[in-house]
Amino acid sequence: MPRQHDLSTSLLGVFVEVARLGSFTAAAAELDYTQSAVSRQISALEAEAGAVLFDRLPRGVRLTELGRRLLGHAQVVLEHLGAARRELADLQELTTGRLRVGAFATADAALVPRAVATFRRRHPDVTVTLREAFSQVLVGLLGKGEVDVAVVSYPTARQVEGVDLRWLCDDHMHVALPRGHRLAGVRQVRLTDLADEEWIAGSSRPEDTLISSCLRTGFRPRIGFVARDWIAKQGFVAAGVGITLIPSLIADAVRPDLVLARLHPDDIPPRQVYAATATGVTPSPATRAFLSIVDGPGAVDGVSRR
Repeated sequence: MPRQHDLSTSLLGVFVEVARLGSFTAAAAELDYTQSAVSRQISALEAEAGAVLFDRLPRGVRLTELGRRLLGHAQVVLEHLGAARRELADLQELTTGRLRVGAFATADAALVPRAVATFRRRHPDVTVTLREAFSQVLVGLLGKGEVDVAVVSYPTARQVEGVDLRWLCDDHMHVALPRGHRLAGVRQVRLTDLADEEWIAGSSRPEDTLISSCLRTGFRPRIGFVARDWIAKQGFVAAGVGITLIPSLIADAVRPDLVLARLHPDDIPPRQVYAATATGVTPSPATRAFLSIVDGPGAVDGVSRR
């Protein structure tokens, strides 16, 4: 079986230059090598190829038949290598590429849009896409390589298998009240102040809602209506039908005819919000740039950074 040869791309570059100029001396001057260095590299390439590639003539060199055959392949290899280098440079410089962001719904009210807007202003040639899902679903998408970075939340600081978490902010809970409510204007309330209130929640089961963390105190909210959409919840509150929880992440998007009062953190602790990436996966240049933005000054204005 014939011996397989691994032709070095650096030797191919010297080979193509010698073939173009027809001279070791001229190629050496063009490449800023010595003539002997070019001669050695061509000899090494001929040894790898197992063939004489140039006839050494009194005035310069000339390709042999085998050399002419190799020249076309060498030019294609070097052209593809040059294209690969340019593409890698473009990715590093963020003049091309993609960024796949995942986020839970509340983060999409302000935190993620602000970060994406800043990213697109700085890197307009990178394609950005968004997947919205629950935090546990987003962790699965990271594991499968379907998103590059995800903004997730958990009730308390915790380790999540398979992802690296970068803390962004604490998401405190507020209660949304109609303007004429007896507690309107109070900056902070306790659950005991709300014992007789009717709640608008995303589920009839308190365990499946943002209210779930208050159950440990023994408080059982009276859920009057179920509405999953934030706009719908606010509509019911504005109509005086009940009250609802509003995370601080969406406080800026609350209707102007509602007022917010922060719930005491001893009653409903704030959720921790993180930027998550898959463990062991090297972040792309676009992912690193997005992380620096979402974790940077002003990314979470109005939300506690401790």
